[in-house]
Amino acid sequence: MQTARQRLGPADLEIDRALLTGIAEEMGAALRRSAHSPNIRERRDYSCALFDRMAVPVALADHMPVHLGAMPRSVEAAIRAVRLRPGDVVVLNDPFEGGTHLPDITAVRAVPAGRRREPVAYVAARAHHADVGGIAPGSMPLAQEIYQEGLRIPPVRLVRRGRIDGDVWRVLLANVRTPEEREGDLHAQLAALDTGVRRVTALVRRRGLAEFRRALSELVAYGDRLLRAAIRAIPDGVTSAEDVLDDDGVDPNPVPIRIRLEVHGSTMRVDFAGSGPQCRGGVNAVAAITESAVRYCLRCAAEALLGVALPAGGGAFRAVTLALPQGSVVAARPPAAVAAGNVETSQRIVDVVFQALGEALPDLIPGCSSGTMNNITLGGMDPRRGAPFAYYETVAGGMGAGPRGPGLSGVHTHMTNSLNTPIEALEHSVPIRVRRYALRHGTGGAGRHRGGDGLRRDLACLVPARVSVLSERRKFAPCGARGGSAGARGENALWRDGRWHELPGKGTWDLQPGEVLSVRTPGGGGWGAPET
Repeated sequence: MQTARQRLGPADLEIDRALLTGIAEEMGAALRRSAHSPNIRERRDYSCALFDRMAVPVALADHMPVHLGAMPRSVEAAIRAVRLRPGDVVVLNDPFEGGTHLPDITAVRAVPAGRRREPVAYVAARAHHADVGGIAPGSMPLAQEIYQEGLRIPPVRLVRRGRIDGDVWRVLLANVRTPEEREGDLHAQLAALDTGVRRVTALVRRRGLAEFRRALSELVAYGDRLLRAAIRAIPDGVTSAEDVLDDDGVDPNPVPIRIRLEVHGSTMRVDFAGSGPQCRGGVNAVAAITESAVRYCLRCAAEALLGVALPAGGGAFRAVTLALPQGSVVAARPPAAVAAGNVETSQRIVDVVFQALGEALPDLIPGCSSGTMNNITLGGMDPRRGAPFAYYETVAGGMGAGPRGPGLSGVHTHMTNSLNTPIEALEHSVPIRVRRYALRHGTGGAGRHRGGDGLRRDLACLVPARVSVLSERRKFAPCGARGGSAGARGENALWRDGRWHELPGKGTWDLQPGEVLSVRTPGGGGWGAPET
């Protein structure tokens, strides 16, 4: 064990943190500039990261929390399944072998150190592909088993010694509706990995292998020290919380998520016992998703408690023990459908963890944000190109208010860090028109600080299309904190035959030209009792 004298000083740690995080950010910039789909190019639904030899995250770009917290499982699965040689790339999306849900394809590459065969680090790039097959365009249907959701890719070698494996490549592209777009986005991921390898190699050459490894080790240890210090700032004891998903899209009953936090000194146990069993519908989250949501919450709490951000990798989280009941909605087993687990259940896990933390830290934790990503996938035949199209986006909602001020309106929160798709980019890419896009004024919860307002986004089809919506908080509103009121619930509606028809929170429907899908997102919860 290193002594305090041997540790790098604060200035050295900050320099190393900035250097490594800059590499991950540059990987993301290369991916975004090279991508073909609006979902990656405009919404920035991707994430890049750097890992040490043990698959511990060292540098995460400021991308998607739901991606980044789960990526260590993907890197572990990749290096466990395939011996990565210089120039090799492994891809995977199988939720039960390191992935999250099928549209998220992760690419992993080893960084060699000179002539050494042992990797010095790993770089990874994850991107949400707008279609990976399945029973509905966009690959996020209301499914009842994972086989209906799309092509399932175990960890396989896509690139061998710098050359794409043509057989694997053809299998991937033959099972999607938009092969040209998928090909472009996969090439963008490979470009991101190449950028990461070149930058890490240059850094190792400049700093030396021993110094580079020491920097990685010190940053991980520093993150762990900060997390332990944050946990020590939480009063010892047990807190608990419970919240529900509206339903699983198949059965009408709410799905409970329960949590018990036990804090003892500088350690924490997070126990999800009592959470609902895995469902027939696709709200099931795999363990990587639950772990990702817990990581996100604790990083946020640590920053608020200490007044300093954890290093981008956040450490190895050795101070936290996660207890997940296998076969539950927070640790699903195959062949469960999982498309919404990544995007919707992850948000509810965040709400539950923050509510439990709020019992111990009542003046620190904000009200619930909208609690849903409001996922829309649609597709059909594009007459302009004479080829199928597939499109995916999420719609922002209201942010929960906190002790420092009101919540933001119309913003992506918590496990999603994406942007909206600009109307011009959407209408240029697919035969869809945006008929309305506006804030839902007054949907934020009242309080000393008011929650942010949700959005309304109306999409009109120009051609026959199949659309799927996966959304939450249509039955149970996002709660406030410290006496603040709940935010307004969301709504979905369809304009057909001259009137609006209410839609459920989850479903797949066929739309005709002129019909309009309206997604109206929840507001955020208020904070504090209103001042009289």
